[in-house]
Amino acid sequence: MTVDVGAEAPDFELRDQHGKPVRLSDFRGGKQVVLVFFPFAFTSVCTGEMCALRDDLPSFQNDDVQVLAVSCDTMFTQRVYAEREGLQFPVLSDFWPHGAVASTYGVFDDAHGCALRGTFIIDGEGIVRWKVVHAIPDARDQSEYLKVLAEL
Repeated sequence: MTVDVGAEAPDFELRDQHGKPVRLSDFRGGKQVVLVFFPFAFTSVCTGEMCALRDDLPSFQNDDVQVLAVSCDTMFTQRVYAEREGLQFPVLSDFWPHGAVASTYGVFDDAHGCALRGTFIIDGEGIVRWKVVHAIPDARDQSEYLKVLAEL
């Protein structure tokens, strides 16, 4: 399955780095969501991407927009990773059933057991307005997110 631009974003509930359940539908009728799938915590490209979001967080997470980062790492791994890198946005665990949410969005890599680098920008009504999917080693350009958010 894959989620395309113009489609309703599939709802999900995952636990963040503190064990708190986060449901995508909780943001409907309010904030836009930048849903960022990444392969693995503590890897160089993933850390670079997450730190780029952290370093410009007010542009990506504010009264109108919420960042949700997702990988297949455990909640405990996510906690240590978020604390070490100073990530002040939800880092969600798609560990079990392993990669279920990434699979629903069409960004799970069966061969490596992790998410591809997929980003979905979801409007306040829950509709996917933009997406990009990169291979595991290829970093994304967060400035593209800002351009799309400015247009919504």
